[in-house]
Amino acid sequence: MAEQPHWAPPVATTSPRLQQVLRYDIMWQRLKGGHDLVNYGSTKGLEFIPAERIQFIVGIPPYETENTTPSKSGWGDQMFLMKYRFAAANEDEGNYIVTGFMGVTVPNGSTEFTTKHFVYSPTLAGGKGWGDFDIQGTVGTSIPDNGGVTKGAGTPLLANCILQYKIAKVIWPEVEGNYTYWPNGVHKDKNQLFITPGLVLGRFPLYRRLNCMFGVGYQVSVVDKPTYYHNLIFTARFPF
Repeated sequence: MAEQPHWAPPVATTSPRLQQVLRYDIMWQRLKGGHDLVNYGSTKGLEFIPAERIQFIVGIPPYETENTTPSKSGWGDQMFLMKYRFAAANEDEGNYIVTGFMGVTVPNGSTEFTTKHFVYSPTLAGGKGWGDFDIQGTVGTSIPDNGGVTKGAGTPLLANCILQYKIAKVIWPEVEGNYTYWPNGVHKDKNQLFITPGLVLGRFPLYRRLNCMFGVGYQVSVVDKPTYYHNLIFTARFPF
């Protein structure tokens, strides 16, 4: 942990840093038709480091509710992710990191919310810091086990960029850009971009190695006809 930067994990985007943390998020999304989707958990869960360059995430299946008529509720699919840190240096040695992810989502959710397919998510992530300011980013794709079939989710390109600044050691204001482009599938040739201002607070010590962090962000669509219009995110993290 000492050989990598000590930036706060972003509100929405998966951090390129390796970390040991228990995380729980809640999201409130405004969907098409004026419906609201509440996601308790957002596939976040336990993150741990079994080896020097490797981290695993075992996601907690999210519980979701949507105020349709009749209303829908149930469990979403479960996510697992592995990170491998290719290179890193702390604030005294260069302040950068380069990491690879491989995620898999298991279609074990309720009928209303499962994708019905295994989804694989290779991603390249990295970041560079200058004093109290840093830039983090990811680029990757999601590949369902039925590929990019016309009526399926397709294989979207996913890219995120985070601008983050540290104030007084525990205050981390940020702005994220979250972009998706679909070359195929049911959303073929469509794209969406969200701008997500956010704030993370912490670390605050609790007991021995256990700390806590809290954050909030608000995603706003800046394109027409997105998959959802806006999204309020609350996140609680307990690093250990």
